[in-house]
Amino acid sequence: MTERVAILGCGYVGLELGRQLRDDHEVVGVRRSDDGIEAIEDAGFEAVQADVTDAESLSAVPDADWLVFAASSGGRGAEAAREVYVEGLRTAIDHFWSRADPPERLVYTSSTGVYGDHDGAWVDEETPLDPQTEKTEVLAEAERIARERPVEHGGHGAVARFAGLYGPDRYRLERYLEGPVTAGYLNMVHRADAAGAVYHLLTENHRDEVVLVVDNEPVEKWAFADWLAEQCDVPFPPKQTTEERLADDSLSETAKRRIQTSKRCSNDRLRNLGYEFEYPTFREGYRDAVREYRQN
Repeated sequence: MTERVAILGCGYVGLELGRQLRDDHEVVGVRRSDDGIEAIEDAGFEAVQADVTDAESLSAVPDADWLVFAASSGGRGAEAAREVYVEGLRTAIDHFWSRADPPERLVYTSSTGVYGDHDGAWVDEETPLDPQTEKTEVLAEAERIARERPVEHGGHGAVARFAGLYGPDRYRLERYLEGPVTAGYLNMVHRADAAGAVYHLLTENHRDEVVLVVDNEPVEKWAFADWLAEQCDVPFPPKQTTEERLADDSLSETAKRRIQTSKRCSNDRLRNLGYEFEYPTFREGYRDAVREYRQN
């Protein structure tokens, strides 16, 4: 059965999701900017210019069976994050579910940042949230809205908590090859699998799930940097401990909290739901980036 999917905030992951969905479903990508609209059109599916914080502009978006909320606050602060993730999400849900033909379900894309610090221990979907910055507190609040508000309207809401995204245009090789590299764990997921997991939640009828979207192998940053150096045939980069990094007086409080946050994220639930990774670990995910680096 062909469903219509509206991707609100059709950016880095949303564009890939649209590409994965477009052959079997009707896909509409929604962005605010002219450049964003052009990117959606280049990806080969319908584009609509609208703002999730403006219900009137959302009227231009066609009715949808499935709604994906992947909007971004653009790296700005907590106030901007609240405007998009909380107010924008609430506006979008109320708008689409007030229509004569409302969606059946929503998938909201969140972040593993809602867990806070666990001193390198494992976390999963049963681990209590402990957001430790204003922005991650906003994300946790948005998760509650995503799960509860569609239900109030007779729909369903799921949450996909993304680990660190990487992939085309986001490999950041130089950061790890040049260093210094600070100690701690990396939890990552390739863009193709971030989009693929959302696709799976939609098409396999996992309506009310909260799922960690992360690959099979969290890795210590020093080990990852050395692996990359070996693959790229360059010297191992310089390293620094967490304490050495925190000694930098120019760090903001938000940066300090991020450096102090360490955990390993489990993807057991996602795999138990039947999702199969295209890039199970960083080794497969960085293969193309390494090849390109060595050719240059």
